[in-house]
Amino acid sequence: MPDSSAQRGGATRRSVLAAGLSAGALVALGPAAGAFAAPGGAPPAADWFARPAKAVRPKFRWWWPDGLVDPAEIAREVDQMADAGFGGAEIAAVHHSATDTSVLDTAHHGWGSAPWRDGVKAALRQAARRGLTVDLTLGPSWPVAVPGVAPDDDAAAKELAYGKATLTAGAGYDGPVPAAVHAAAPTVTVQQLLAVQAARVDTAYSSGKATGLDADSVTDLTALVSGGRLTWTPPDSATWVILSYWQRGSGQQPEAGPHSSPAAYVVDHFSAAGTAAVTGHWDREILDAGLRRLLGAAGGAFFEDSVELETKGLQWTPGLPAAFRRGTGRDLLPYLPAVVLDNGNQVFAFEARLTQEIRHDFWETVSNLFNEHHLGALRDWAHGHGMTLRSQPYGLGTDAIASAAVLDIPEGESLGFKNLDDHRCLAGGRDMAGHRVLSCEAGAYAGGAYNTTWDKFLRTMGGAYAAGVNQTVIHGFSYATAPGVAWPGFAAFSPYNGAVGYGESWGPRQPTWRHVPDIAGYLGRVHQVLQSGTARADVAVFRQTGYSATGIGASWLTSTGVPLGWTHQFVSGPLLDLPSARVSGKRLAPDGPAYKALFLEGDFFYGATPTLAVADARRLLAFARAGLPTVLFGAFDQAVTPGLPGDGETGELRSLTALLLALPNVRQVTDKTRIGAAFADLGVTPDVSYATSSTLLNAHRATEDADFYYFCNGKHAETVKPAVAAVDHFVTVRSTRRSGPGTVPYLLDPWTGQVTRLAAYTQDGDAFTFRVALQPGETLVVALARPAAFGDRTGGRPHAVATEADSVLFAGGSLAVRAATAGTYATTLSDGRTVTTRIPEVPAPVTLDQWTLTVDDWRPGADATSTEIVGHTVALDSLLPWSQIPELADVGGIGRYRTTVTLPAAWTSSTGAVLRLGSVGDTCRVTVNGTHVGPVDRLNPEVDLGGLLHPGANTVEVEVATPLFNRLRISNPTVFGAAARQAYGLVGPVRLVPYAQRTVA
Repeated sequence: MPDSSAQRGGATRRSVLAAGLSAGALVALGPAAGAFAAPGGAPPAADWFARPAKAVRPKFRWWWPDGLVDPAEIAREVDQMADAGFGGAEIAAVHHSATDTSVLDTAHHGWGSAPWRDGVKAALRQAARRGLTVDLTLGPSWPVAVPGVAPDDDAAAKELAYGKATLTAGAGYDGPVPAAVHAAAPTVTVQQLLAVQAARVDTAYSSGKATGLDADSVTDLTALVSGGRLTWTPPDSATWVILSYWQRGSGQQPEAGPHSSPAAYVVDHFSAAGTAAVTGHWDREILDAGLRRLLGAAGGAFFEDSVELETKGLQWTPGLPAAFRRGTGRDLLPYLPAVVLDNGNQVFAFEARLTQEIRHDFWETVSNLFNEHHLGALRDWAHGHGMTLRSQPYGLGTDAIASAAVLDIPEGESLGFKNLDDHRCLAGGRDMAGHRVLSCEAGAYAGGAYNTTWDKFLRTMGGAYAAGVNQTVIHGFSYATAPGVAWPGFAAFSPYNGAVGYGESWGPRQPTWRHVPDIAGYLGRVHQVLQSGTARADVAVFRQTGYSATGIGASWLTSTGVPLGWTHQFVSGPLLDLPSARVSGKRLAPDGPAYKALFLEGDFFYGATPTLAVADARRLLAFARAGLPTVLFGAFDQAVTPGLPGDGETGELRSLTALLLALPNVRQVTDKTRIGAAFADLGVTPDVSYATSSTLLNAHRATEDADFYYFCNGKHAETVKPAVAAVDHFVTVRSTRRSGPGTVPYLLDPWTGQVTRLAAYTQDGDAFTFRVALQPGETLVVALARPAAFGDRTGGRPHAVATEADSVLFAGGSLAVRAATAGTYATTLSDGRTVTTRIPEVPAPVTLDQWTLTVDDWRPGADATSTEIVGHTVALDSLLPWSQIPELADVGGIGRYRTTVTLPAAWTSSTGAVLRLGSVGDTCRVTVNGTHVGPVDRLNPEVDLGGLLHPGANTVEVEVATPLFNRLRISNPTVFGAAARQAYGLVGPVRLVPYAQRTVA
C-alpha cells in the first residue's frame, strides 16, 4: 500500500466550486420577472400577486416522439399552454410508449433531425409571440447523449469492470488474465487492461456480500502480464484473489431508444471530452443562425434529466487515477478493491474504517470531476448562448449539494425524492450560491396515466414548496399523436411495458383542462411569492457527504423541530468557501438564508461516524469565533477525517474541534432529544413557532420591504402514515424588517389572487401571532409589510386581538365580525377598546342533496385525437360517485350539477353563506344565480357566496371535470381494464352555511 502520510493537494472540491462561481462565470440572472420590488419604496401594487408574471408561472415537460412532429401542431400546443396560464415548456424527446423505430421513422425524424429542428423553431417562434419560454433537453431522453458518439469513443460513458480468480492452499496462477465478470455491452468492441493485482483474503473484514481483503497485501502484478497471460505464485498458503480491471465503454444508450440515426450513446459525465461531444454537436449540427436568434427571443434553459448512468461495473473515466492523485496525493490503483462494484454492490472490503475513507476519497474525486467537467462546463457553454443550465444533479455517489450551487437552476423531483429533506439538500446549495430558483419535476406517479387528480398533485407539491421548491415543471404534456397510438392520443409513458404507465398527459385531451387555468393561477402565485427576495432558514445542517434523493434527514430537526416550526437546509464542505459563507450578526450567510445556527452530526452515509475534514473544521471554527451558534451531536472530541488522513491530520483535526468545543456559543450533545434544548440554551429560536406540535410546514422569504410566510398542512413524505388531519392552532411569525406600527400582516389567497389585511392577531415587538386553520394539503400565505401594501385601504383602523365571534375580517375598509348563530359577541381591539356586537337570528345550515346532473361523456372518436361526446341527464335524490350510478359507472368527462335553494324573505345584504362542497373528484367551478364565483380551493372546496344570494329561489350550479380512466377501462381494456374504477363527481355532502356579518370598527 502507498504511504498513508501523503498530503492532499492539487485540484480540490473547493477550487472546483470556487472557480465555477467566480464573477466571470456567473450569469447576471437578476430578480425574477415581477419579483417583489417596490419602486422608490412605494408599496407593491395590488396586481403584483393577483397576476403573476409569466416568468414565474408553472411549466410543462413537453414530450415529443423525437422529430415526428408537425410545426403547425407545435404552435397550437404552445397556444394551448399559454391560454391555460402556463409560462413555458421543456422539449423532451421521450416516447417510452412507442419504441418501434420503423414506425417513428428515426432515420428521417429522429432527435436533432431537420424535422425536429423545424419543430423546435416553431415552438420558440410561437412562444416568443405568447411571452412564454422554451427549455431544451440536452439530448434525447436521458442520460445526456448525442448522435455521433460511438461506445468505444473517448467521449463515451465508461465503466471499470473487474475479473477475479481465487487461489487456495498456495496454488499458483498460470493462464489468461481473468476476464471481466460481466461481458461488455454488445456494441463495445474495445477494452483496455488497466491493472492486475493480487490480495490476500482476510475474512475478518468481510461484510455482507463483500469479501474481506488485507489492504497491506495488495500487490501490483500488471508488469507480469505478457501476451494477455499471467504467471504468479502467492508468497504463502493463504487464500488469495487475483483481480483484473478492464476500462471500457459502457455502451449505454438513452432511455427507450434509439432516438436518432446514427444512434446516440451516453457521454462520459466526468471528462472534458464527454461534454465537448455534447456542446460540439449542438454548435455544429443544431444551432444554426435561425435557431440561435429564436433562443434569444424565447429560450430559457438547457436541461439535463436524471443522471442515471447504468453499468454492471464501476462508473469510470480514464482521468480518474490522475485526478485522485491531484486531490489526495495518493495513487488510486492500490485502493481499487475497496471501490469496485458489481451491479451496484461492493465486492471487496478492507478494514471497515479504511474502506470508508477510501470510498469517501474516491467519490469526492468523482464529484469534483462531475461538477467541473460536466455541470460547470455545460453551464458556461449555456451562458455563451444566452441560456441557463437546469439539471437534476443526483443519482451518482456525488455531492449533489455542491452541484446545486454550480447550477443556475437545480432541480429535484416528486417521484424519486423520498421526502422533503431531499429538496432541502438542493435548496442549501441554491441559496448559498445566491441563485433564486429550485425547480421540481412534479407529478409523476407510477400507474398514474389518465387517473392522476389535481388534488393529489397539489398535496404532493404543497410540502415541496415548504422545503424550498419554487418552480414547477409538470410531468407533463404529450404531443398530440404518433403512428399507431390509441385514444386520446400519444402519451409518452402510457402504455408502459403493456401496463398503465406513468402520469400524466395533460392538455385539452383531459376534461379537467377546462379548469386548469385555476390551477395554473394558484401555482403561479405561489411561485411569485417564493421567488421573491431571498430564502430564510433557521439552521444550516452540515453534511460531510452531500448526497440527495436518499431520504436521510437531520436528527431532531426533521422529526421534532419541523413540527414545532423550525426550518433547516443542508450544506456541504464546498459551500463553506463561497463568498456568501461569512458570519455577521450571528448569522451565517446574512444576505442569503441567514442561518441562525449550524448543526453538525455524524455522517449518516458512513455509519454515523463523527467525521470532519480539517479544512471544514477550520471554517466552522472561524464561523463560531465570529459568533455563529453551533451545536454538535456526537463524539466530535474524537472526530476523524472522512477520507484517508495525512500525516498528523487527525491530531490537527482534534485540536481544532477542541478549540471549537471550548467556545461559549458552541454546545455538544450526545442525546438527540437534547438538541432542541441546546439551541434554546444558545438563544436560537425559529422564525416560526407553533402553539403545539403540528403537521404545518412553512417557508420564509424576505425582501427589503416584506416578509412572506408560506404555510402548508402537509407531510414529510407521501408514504408516511397516518394521513394528515386538519390543523387549527396559533402561529407566531417574526418580521425581519423594522416592526412596530409600520408593519401590517396580510393574507394572500393564492387561489383567487386577493390580498386582505389580517384582521385578528397580536403583536409583541417583531412577533405576530394569529390563528391558522387548514385542511389536509391546504395552504396559506401571509405577508408582513407596510400599511397600504397591495392596495390595502384600511388605513390606520384598529384590528382585533380577540373575539367571541366565529371570525373577524376587514370588509369594505372596516373591521367586521361574522357568526353563524344569533348572540352577543365581544371583540377586543388593538386600541384597547372592547366592542359588543349583537347578531340576530341566522338561517340554519342547509344540506343540498337533490340535484339535476347533466354529463358530457367523453368517448373515443373517429381517430386517436378525436373525442365523441355523449350526453346523460340524471336526477339525484342523494349525491353518489359516478362509479355507483349505473349509467355513469364507466364515464369520464364533465358533469354539471344544478339545484335550487330557497332563502327566507328576511335574508338581507348583511347575511351571506359559505358553500361547502365536501368531496369532489376532480376539479370544479361554482356558479350562483348565473355569476361565476371564482376559483375553488381544490384542497378545501368551499366558497364564500357573499352578496350573490337573495331572498327566494337561488340557483346553484357546480361544474365538475374528471379524469378519463373509467372510460379507458372500457375503450382500452388491455392496458387499463385490470384496475378498479375511480370515484368521480360531486360526492359531498354539500352544505350551505349562512352567516351574519356586522361592522365593529
